[in-house]
Amino acid sequence: MPEEYYYQQNNYIGSGLAFPLQINVQGGIQLSSNTPNIEESIIIILRTDLGERVYRPNFGSRLSELVFEPMNVQTLLLIRLYVEEALEMWEPRITLKEVRADPDPIRGKVDIIIEYQPKDSPDIRSLVYPFYLSPVGENIREF
Repeated sequence: MPEEYYYQQNNYIGSGLAFPLQINVQGGIQLSSNTPNIEESIIIILRTDLGERVYRPNFGSRLSELVFEPMNVQTLLLIRLYVEEALEMWEPRITLKEVRADPDPIRGKVDIIIEYQPKDSPDIRSLVYPFYLSPVGENIREF
C-alpha cells in the first residue's frame, strides 16, 4: 500500500521528451520521467535566454546577461537571484530550498548548486549547474 501511494503521489511530475533528444532501444523518441524529468527541465530553463522562445518570450533565465562579467560578489549574488527567479517562475513541481554559487576563478566558471524538494516528496535533491563567465583559459595568463 505505501508503495502504491508513493506512485500516485508522484503523478504530478509527469514525463516528457528526454533532454538532449535521444532515440530509445525500440527506435522511438526517448522519454524521461520523475526526477530526471525535473532535472532536465531545470537545465532547459537555465540554458534558455529570455526572448529566445517565440511564443513564450518570458520563458528562461537571465543568466546569459552575466557572461563576461567579472567574478565578484555582485555577480555571484546576481547568479543566485536569476536562478531563483527563473525556477520559481517556471518549475512549479519543486520547492526551491537553496541556491549557492561556488566560484572557480581559475577556470572562469561558477558551479551553481541548486537544492530543491519535489513537491509532496520528503526527498531533498541537489543539482550542480556549471556556468562559465569567460571562455576556458581566458583567466590564465602566461608571462
